[in-house]
Amino acid sequence: MNPLLADIPGVIPWIALPFFIGFSINLFPKLDRPLAVVVALSSLVYGAVQLLRPLPQTLELLGHFGVTLVIDSFSGALILTNGLVTLAVLLYCWQTGKSTFFYTQVVIIHGSVNAVFICADFISLYVALEVIGIAAFLLMTYPRSDRALWVGLRYLFVSNTAMLFYLVGALLVYQANHSFAFAGLGAAPPEAIALIILGLLTKGGVFISGLWLPLTHSESETPVSALLSGVVIKAGIFPLVRCALIVPEVGEILALLGMGTALLGVGYAIWETDTKRLLALSTVSQVGFMLAAPPVAGFYALTHGCSKAALFLIAGNLPSRQFAQLAQLPIPNVLRGGMAIAALSIAGLPGLGGFPAKALAMKDLLPWQATVLNIAAVGTAIAMAKFILIPFQPTPAPQPSRGLLLALVLLVGAIFAANGLGPDAYTAANGLKALGIIALGGLLYYFVVQRWSLNLPRVGERLEHLIGMMTLMLTALFWMVVT
Repeated sequence: MNPLLADIPGVIPWIALPFFIGFSINLFPKLDRPLAVVVALSSLVYGAVQLLRPLPQTLELLGHFGVTLVIDSFSGALILTNGLVTLAVLLYCWQTGKSTFFYTQVVIIHGSVNAVFICADFISLYVALEVIGIAAFLLMTYPRSDRALWVGLRYLFVSNTAMLFYLVGALLVYQANHSFAFAGLGAAPPEAIALIILGLLTKGGVFISGLWLPLTHSESETPVSALLSGVVIKAGIFPLVRCALIVPEVGEILALLGMGTALLGVGYAIWETDTKRLLALSTVSQVGFMLAAPPVAGFYALTHGCSKAALFLIAGNLPSRQFAQLAQLPIPNVLRGGMAIAALSIAGLPGLGGFPAKALAMKDLLPWQATVLNIAAVGTAIAMAKFILIPFQPTPAPQPSRGLLLALVLLVGAIFAANGLGPDAYTAANGLKALGIIALGGLLYYFVVQRWSLNLPRVGERLEHLIGMMTLMLTALFWMVVT
């Protein structure tokens, strides 16, 4: 059977559903929340089916231009992540009085992220990423405060600049291959490769070109932060990983950058005193693991997305954002439990989804690469220990909302369920290593980090320096591609 005819009945209605509902939701404002939930559930089910599907599906929209959609287990894991995180955010916001406009943007950004996860060409990817940028800006600025507007405009400026670099690179790829397909990157000129990688690195919050991320994710509203770190940031990582799997030379460059961002992000996170900034910096670090191990990136994104979304939702409901103050304040036990599970999953505790993801990511690395990421894993354990080891206060604490509880049940359940997707990771050596890393991280936090304070410079996060950082990255990428 013609793959095009076989795939149209499933792919086209599913990819069109979020946009159809998103643009018509204002006609039925009383149904905004249920309609948004329908969209999230459709992605959750569709992603789960594709994750377990043995063979990929391909749909050529414009074969002459290489405009193609590809759905496989890799994209299935990311679509499933999008469904879970979006559904959790919707449950959290159910009784918060958000307007129809808010739910419209959530649905549109959800559909655009799904589109990115099935794109296999640079031009349709460009369109999807631009829609994500606009919808993300509208969500960031939803409170309409001066601070929110500044954070949103800052993000929009950096995002649009990055996509300008990317678009020039995409056109150079077409000029060289007469196709926009990802596979054409291998035969593209060095400047095209450098420009495309730079644009996606910036969108994905990777290394010094992604230093816009900590402020943006930490200063957005709680549900928006969860959505950004849980799934939106993966929209920049996915095409990089897909290109790395297609063009090995690109994979070598991305692996090096992945290790650099893993160390940079966790190095800052260890000494961070603000809960939401620490989580944002941790996201910068964790995307490095995905770039270093492309074959496992989808699974890693699933476990990280659920864990990080849970932590952001909890952090937004703690009595303070400062760890020093949290040590003196009561925290509801249910939040402590959810926080511990999500943090331990990111640290790689056996029995939780983060363990097989980390173990499989380390499996096929070169020895020196594994050493670098093991160091980053210890740093991750130190950073997560800040959440796990917050002192207990016997004073009664106000109970969290029902929406937050439902969101945590969904995300924590997904963290446990994801553990079953990586049975091959469960060996005695991997288990002992993971426990050793977590124990070492906890000890280093308790005896060293907790007793010292270190204020690392944030000069690279300033708006006037962000474009300069991108220029430095472009120069370095061009040199790496040429050599």
